[in-house]
Amino acid sequence: MSEKKATRVGYGEELVRLGADNDKVVVLDADLSNATMTNAFAKAYPDRFFDCGIAEANMITMAAGLSSTGLIPFCSTFAVFAGRCFEQIRNGVCYPRLNVKIAFTHAGITVGEDGATHQSIEDLALMRSLPGMTVICPCDAVETGRAVRAAVEIDGPVYLRLARLPTTIISQDMPFVVGKANVLREGAKAAIITCGLMVENCLLAADLLAAQGVEVTVVNMHTIKPLDEALVRELAAKMPLFTVEEHSIIGGLGDACAAVVAEHGGRLHKIGINDRFGQSGKPAELLELYGLSPEKIAETVKGKL
Repeated sequence: MSEKKATRVGYGEELVRLGADNDKVVVLDADLSNATMTNAFAKAYPDRFFDCGIAEANMITMAAGLSSTGLIPFCSTFAVFAGRCFEQIRNGVCYPRLNVKIAFTHAGITVGEDGATHQSIEDLALMRSLPGMTVICPCDAVETGRAVRAAVEIDGPVYLRLARLPTTIISQDMPFVVGKANVLREGAKAAIITCGLMVENCLLAADLLAAQGVEVTVVNMHTIKPLDEALVRELAAKMPLFTVEEHSIIGGLGDACAAVVAEHGGRLHKIGINDRFGQSGKPAELLELYGLSPEKIAETVKGKL
């Protein structure tokens, strides 16, 4: 676990490879291609790239039209702008169940110094609420590539949540199946269910807990919808559950797992952004402040146990 690469970089690289394999793939961006990393696709396949300008709603509507002709559009901008085009995603993509892929980057508080206005902490809640939407939050750049490939195989809308911050590659030999979580570590005291950048932090937290004699299970729940409910039920029957997400505790991974626990029984504690906005600061400082650093995660888990 040494190489670091952002999930947005993995996304841009995989789009280029995908473009060579599938001439139906087109990419749309809202004037942020240098940040979302779709610029590599634009350079490789200029006739299949569309910069829609700072007009996210138009981008989604254009993608809907392109998909109706048999093309497979990927739309990209910052995750915080998901709300700006939510109506178009709802009525223009999900309602007619069109084959549009939405890959929004710079999610969560690790956007850092850009501050609260650019830190998306509600996008999972928005996308989970839409009928027919598949929601995926990959843990690293390699898993992002696999998620992009999997999204193309799904006939319908898909949301990919991607990040700005480079993180360690941990999924090199990990299988990827939509709706099927990966157990990365096993322990009997508790289970930590997480996704995205928090997978690495939770593995580090598990090391800290193990040094204190507390062995925990760590789960990479890369697919938020459809959730791997069978695994949640299985773990909840054996041990307390903790969900960890770089997202509001309202409406995201924690609530998805809580719904399963509420129906089938078990104990669950949600670790995430507690009904507040982010703020400007260095990513590591913000993760510490909001209780999402490895040390804070370990402290919370041990305290609740």
